[in-house]
Parts: sequence; structure tokens; C-alpha cells
Amino acid sequence: MAFTLSLRARALRFLALREHSRLELSRKLRRYVAEAETPGVLDRLLDDLERDGWLSEQRFAEQWVASRSNRFGDARIRQELRARGIDAEKAAPPLKANGLENSEHARAFELWRRRYGGETAVDLNERARQARFLMQRGFSGEVVSRIVRGQAPR
Repeated sequence: MAFTLSLRARALRFLALREHSRLELSRKLRRYVAEAETPGVLDRLLDDLERDGWLSEQRFAEQWVASRSNRFGDARIRQELRARGIDAEKAAPPLKANGLENSEHARAFELWRRRYGGETAVDLNERARQARFLMQRGFSGEVVSRIVRGQAPR
């Protein structure tokens, strides 16, 4: 006898593991929606989960920002949130709440220091490699150029 989970049970199982955005949860659950089911059943379920407090894009954004902030810059975090269906208006409060808007230089410097030992590169190729490392993690060009020249945060 095969046991199948209801769509709601699957959604709650996903949400028990970690916070999800509405878009992420929709994508995960879409493969379990039978074609014979009435149209809109998934949207109604997601609406119910939001109304009951199980699904919160604000909570998801806060958790995502907190977990990524020590390794990535503001631009990368915003891009990742957009890819998960969180618009700029919902992404701004968690970035401000965690103080990320004012700490990008300090976060990038700490990441650079851990990775490269805090030694300013003399060789242009090494300096370019360090700059690429920080740029790929979403730090701004201004912050990256200050760091690879050895300018510590104030």
C-alpha cells in the first residue's frame, strides 16, 4: 500500500526544514499537483499558508540575508532574493535591519582578510585575482578597489 502525502503536508514538510519564498515553494510543489486537480489549487494553498503564518516572504528574506551576509555583498544578496521572487521593497528592510547597507566595506575586508591573510598584493595579476574574488561575491567596485589597495574599513 503506497502512502502519498497531501499537497498541504508536503508544503508543511518543506517549510519545517527552512523558510521558503512563495515562488520557491510553488516550484517545489508544482510537480505534485495532479493535472486532474482543479486549476488554482496550488495558489489557494499558498494563500492559506500565508494567511495562517506558515509562509512569510518577509521572514524568508530576513533569514536569507542573515545567512548570506558574512560571505556575500549587497548586490549578490539582492540578486539571489530577486531570483527567489522577493522584490526590492521586501528585500530592503532585512538589509537595513542587519546593518548591511553600512557594513559592506567591513564585511568585504573581513572576507578578503580570511582568504588572503590581509596582505596587500604587489603583483597586478594577484590584485586582479583578489578583485575578481570579491566582485563575484557581489561587493561593489568601489569597495573592492579600496580593499585590494589595502584600505581597511574605518
